[in-house]
Amino acid sequence: MADISPDLPAGLVVDHIPGFITGPGQSDWLFQGVGIFVVLLILVIGHFYLHLHSLPDRLAHRANSTQLQVVGILTLLALFTHNNLFWVAALLLVTIQLPDIVTPLTSIARSLEAGRRDRQPDLAGPAEKEH
Repeated sequence: MADISPDLPAGLVVDHIPGFITGPGQSDWLFQGVGIFVVLLILVIGHFYLHLHSLPDRLAHRANSTQLQVVGILTLLALFTHNNLFWVAALLLVTIQLPDIVTPLTSIARSLEAGRRDRQPDLAGPAEKEH
């Protein structure tokens, strides 16, 4: 290592330099440590963000399929547009239990179809019935 000042010996100069300053040609352990820490921190924060972002979608799995689809669309819109209003709407939609109106309507439609078949006049003649 070259002397910084010609009047001071090399040992006096090195003793006053902090430990995180490296000499020429040596590896910088502080830079490497901070770099690894920043990469790990970004990965942990990214995992936490995506885990928190999927919270409405995971909660909607106990709801009906229509509600699950709407919540999934809202969470994807919130992820791609960075609009938190979609995420809040998806979370509110999950917490509200929507009434099931599809099952009664399907039952009514089946009953009406069965009643229509029972009352329908037979258009086929007696000759066609025998065959």
